[in-house]
Amino acid sequence: MQFKELVDTAEKWCSGNPFDLIFAEDVDERRLDFYAEPGISFYVLCPDNLTGGTDNFHVWSESEDCLPFLQLAQDYISSCGKKTLLEVLDKVFRAFRPLLGLPDIDDEAFDQYHADVEEEPEPDHQQMGVSQQ
Repeated sequence: MQFKELVDTAEKWCSGNPFDLIFAEDVDERRLDFYAEPGISFYVLCPDNLTGGTDNFHVWSESEDCLPFLQLAQDYISSCGKKTLLEVLDKVFRAFRPLLGLPDIDDEAFDQYHADVEEEPEPDHQQMGVSQQ
């Protein structure tokens, strides 16, 4: 994918969340830098299949506070199959939700599902087999 298309994708992604695309470099490396308050920053190195560069995305942060949260996205990128920039950015956003003060998407869906489910009391099971008389 052309770098301009990646930048356009990143800008569209930013319009739906607190992150801003603050830097895009195509000279030495195909790098997109993102920032959101309160001091959350990360960057994405984009694949460069056209010139024989890396063939996977890579996410990282200069902030030691942010690095642990990127593990989910890093694991996702290294799993099987090609990923799109949008998929990678969505994983990063999901990972940073706690730092942004947003509820975790998975927990929210879990709570919503279980709020509607009533537990039925377990029936008393009579012991099968030899009676104790």
